Amino acid sequence: MSNCYELPNLPYGYGDLIPFLSVEQLTFHHQKHHQAYVEGANAILEKLENAREQGAEIDMKSTLKELSFYLGGHLLHSLFWENIGPKGGGEPKTELASRIKKDFGSFERFKKEFSQTAISVEGSGWAALVHEPTSSQLLIMQIEKHNLNLYPNGRILLVLDVWEHAYYLDYKNERAKYVETFWNFVDWAEIEKKFHLTFFNKRFNMAGGK
Repeated sequence: MSNCYELPNLPYGYGDLIPFLSVEQLTFHHQKHHQAYVEGANAILEKLENAREQGAEIDMKSTLKELSFYLGGHLLHSLFWENIGPKGGGEPKTELASRIKKDFGSFERFKKEFSQTAISVEGSGWAALVHEPTSSQLLIMQIEKHNLNLYPNGRILLVLDVWEHAYYLDYKNERAKYVETFWNFVDWAEIEKKFHLTFFNKRFNMAGGK
């Protein structure tokens, strides 16, 4: 159980996201920080397993809070690597474009709100575009750290990491410039796949699995 989680390979080379991210920045982020979240989550699972086998007491409040932090970091980073790429940029097409226009008024309005969400994160965290199935609409979510202010049922389509470790080597304290450059590398084809899968699952469930 101690190795349940593994660091995913990037779907591109370390030099493929220049000028958004330098080789040094991307390598450091992926191999050091993301790896640390993977190792942290695995260590907590091993700690829980050992405590159960030995009948030992464990502080569940602090342990599970720590697990949510490491696991959230691992899963959000995995999504982040997927939704950026060297052939990104532009705007979404087909149904996703229509849905963004419906829920935000226009793509430019969505882009502005998402950027403001990312720039205004206090300390470390994320901006995310989610589909909230109860209201059946796209919402923007501001995540503090990896595990606070989450919409519990929201299905994440797009994330942007605004922890300082994600950009500081390249941008220093210019988070806004990092966010602006991000849009040139958003892989809308990948995000549209998640969007279509989300709505397919919703229709499938409403049809009783038929």
